Formats: sequence, C-alpha cells, structure tokens
Amino acid sequence: MARNKKQLPLLEKVTITDVAAEGKAIARVNEKVVFVPFVAPGDVVDIQLTRKKNSYAEGKAVYFHEYSPERAVPFCEHFGVCGGCKWQHLPYEAQLKYKHKQVIDNLTRIGKIEMEEILPILGSERTTFYRNKLEFTFSNKKWLTEEEVKSGATFDCMNGVGFHIPGMFDKVLDIHKCWLQNDISNRIRLYIKEYCLSHEGYPFFDLRNQEGFIRTLMIRTASTGDLMVVVVFYHEDKERREALLSHVAEQFPEITSLLYVINEKCNDTITDQEVLVFRGKDHIIEEMEGLQFKVGPKSFYQTNSEQAYNLYKVAREFAGLTGNEMVYDLYTGTGTIANFVSRQAKKVIGIEYVPEAIEDAKVNSALNKIDNTLFYAGDMKDILTADFINQHGRPDVIITDPPRAGMHDDVINTILFAEPERIVYVSCNPATQARDLSLLSVKYDVKKVRPVDMFPHTHHVENVVLLEKKK
Repeated sequence: MARNKKQLPLLEKVTITDVAAEGKAIARVNEKVVFVPFVAPGDVVDIQLTRKKNSYAEGKAVYFHEYSPERAVPFCEHFGVCGGCKWQHLPYEAQLKYKHKQVIDNLTRIGKIEMEEILPILGSERTTFYRNKLEFTFSNKKWLTEEEVKSGATFDCMNGVGFHIPGMFDKVLDIHKCWLQNDISNRIRLYIKEYCLSHEGYPFFDLRNQEGFIRTLMIRTASTGDLMVVVVFYHEDKERREALLSHVAEQFPEITSLLYVINEKCNDTITDQEVLVFRGKDHIIEEMEGLQFKVGPKSFYQTNSEQAYNLYKVAREFAGLTGNEMVYDLYTGTGTIANFVSRQAKKVIGIEYVPEAIEDAKVNSALNKIDNTLFYAGDMKDILTADFINQHGRPDVIITDPPRAGMHDDVINTILFAEPERIVYVSCNPATQARDLSLLSVKYDVKKVRPVDMFPHTHHVENVVLLEKKK
C-alpha cells in the first residue's frame, strides 16, 4: 500500500528579501532559506512549500499580502507558465542590479577573486524583440493553464505551436504572441498554424507516440534584413509539403531563405539531418563593423546580435591589441570573435569542438578576405597542448569563451604553460568562471571585470574578465 504523501506546510506573511541564482528569489524562515519563483524582494506572500530539505526549502507564492515597490507589470500573457522571461516582474534596472550582484558574488565567494576594477554592467538597449533565432514545436498535446483547467471547458482541439513546458517533454504551450523576436516571427508562426489547422492532412506531431506530419519551425532574422524559415516535417508528403511552403513563400516575400527538413528520428534535433532549400539561399548574412558572417540553419551565432557586438567590443578592448599580437581564440564557434579581432592582431588561431562550426569560421574569413586566421577542430583539451603551442608559437593574448561548464583542467594547465601576457575570459556562467579564475590566479591577476546583459528578463548574464600575468 502506497504511503500518503505528507502535506507540506503553508508559510504565511513571509517577506521576500533577495534574489538568488537561477532566477529565483529568497525568503528566510526560521533560519532556513526558501527559494520562490516569480516574486520580488519586498513582496509579502503566503508560500506553499513544494519541497523541504534540511538546509533549504522550495515553494510557490499562493497569496500576495503586499507587493514590492520594486516590481513591474509583466507584459507577456504567458508569463509564469512559459519557461522563458521569468524576470518580467522586475523593472529592467533592477534586473541589471541583481545580475551585476550575481557576478560579483560568484567571483568573490566561489573564486575568492581580488578584482582591481569592476565596471558597471552593460545593459541591452533593446529589452524586447531582441533575439535573432527562435524554435517552435508543433504538438497535438498543448498545455492547459490552471485557468483553462478550472474553467471546466472542453477543448476539442489540443493542437498547439510554441515552447515546451519545463519538465514536460511532450507538452507545448500554445504561444499567441512572443516578445522575444521581431514580430514577423509571430506572423509566420500563426500563419503556418492556421494553414495546417484549416487544411486536411497536416496533423501536429505526437512526440510520445511518434506520429503526425508537421514537427518544428525555426525562424532566424539578421540585421541585414535577411530572414530564414526552416520547417521540419516528420515524413515526406511532397504534395502537402510543397503546398504549405508555396503559400508561406507567397504570403511572406521577405523570406530570403525558405528551407525544410524531413526528420524521421525520435528527437527534434536537426544537427544530423539534411537541410533542403525550397526557395532562396541556404543561408543568411549577418553584419558587424562591415564584416559579414554567413549563418546557416545549423550555425551558432549569438542570439542577441546587437548586444553581441557590444560584448565583442568589450572583449577586444580588454585584449589591448596593437597589431603585433599572436592571439588564440578558444571555443571560437563560427569564428565570430576571431574574425572580429583579426584586423587588430598579427595572427589569430581559433579552436572549436564542432567541425561544422570551424568550416563556417573558415568561410567567414574568406568572405571578408581575412588571411591571418587559422582554425582547428577538435576537443579543446586534446588540441591545445604544449606541442601545439610549441608548433604554432606562444600566444600574446588568449581569448576564451567556453560553454557553461567552463574550461577543463587540462586546458587551464596548458594556458598556464603558454603564459600569455593577457587573458580575456568571456563567460555565460559566472560560477564556473569563478572556479577557473581561481585556478589561473597562481600566475594571473584580475584587472577588469565587466558584466554584459545579453538576455533581458532572464537571470542569465555574460561576464568579461581581463587577466594579466603577474609581474
């Protein structure tokens, strides 16, 4: 016989005091930390505990007694249900304050880092419609909100197009308006949805049972005006596929790259799938300081183009290039930073794990007539070795932009062996950055720190650190 789950307590009239990592806020009750989402410091709330451990608890606000003066009205109708933009209830200035604090707390508490100069966080000029890429999922199992469930209404159509509900791999929240990407994105998504619902033979995909026809939609925009749309189908049905894509092309003549994929796999990833051209080019062009970057359907490119430019400018400024330096660009991706700094360097060597990204990096160098870059593909810890440095020359400057997990110990040890004069460390995770900086501190001092906000209304923050070799 199953044990009855013990009802966790309701905590009444609790004051929210601070913001924690991962976007949750903090309350302290009887010397225990309670993590609560979608609340702001200064809110006074009743908290229904959902999880209780010895050292902390988690809960959700079920009643507001007082609202914090530090609070904004969320602008999106999907706030609180959709997994994105969880900080809409905080004014943007407050978001920047907490992101800056998060960076400094991580560097001082985790890394025990002494910082010579801390520059103010660089906010994003655009706080809505700032993304250049979104991916939507078609599902025959749309998520019903609490209000919809409580209404007792019967829903004849359970088809939805939108984002996966966190923790629910086969449930999708049907998005009416998304505030993340240029409104052309909303118009294209809603048009395709309506076309599929109003024409026979376009069943939305059932991820659990692996059946249906239309699976996912990717939309990429560029500062140049280029527009890419990728429609993914579960199986080939030439007549219906061509009918849909022809109508999309006719309805949206601004699309410069209309592509499709037939994905018969269990999962939705298309990195291992052939992307076919229906209309237009197989890529779009992004531009930065006169440099052109070819972006394909599988290419990695920073999703906030305007703020990426500001991020790279900070990295280049910290690098202090004069034109005579050998630069190593670690985790180079499609070579965006490498090509961006190449005009101010003698030579730039970029290293990246993904072979396709390295091919893009080479194409981007050729596209811009840049001849002082070299690119290598492979696992960083296997490529960047003492032998590699002896062969190619000691770097004067290393720029590193690793994934969220940070750098492998072997990579850090090789950097310490190379002893560049300066290291510019760009990070999307200040916690792992702090750990790595601590390891580098045996030979390097932290001279400058500048957080950069790439993703307004989320808790995510980038951080750029300048390290110089100890004298």
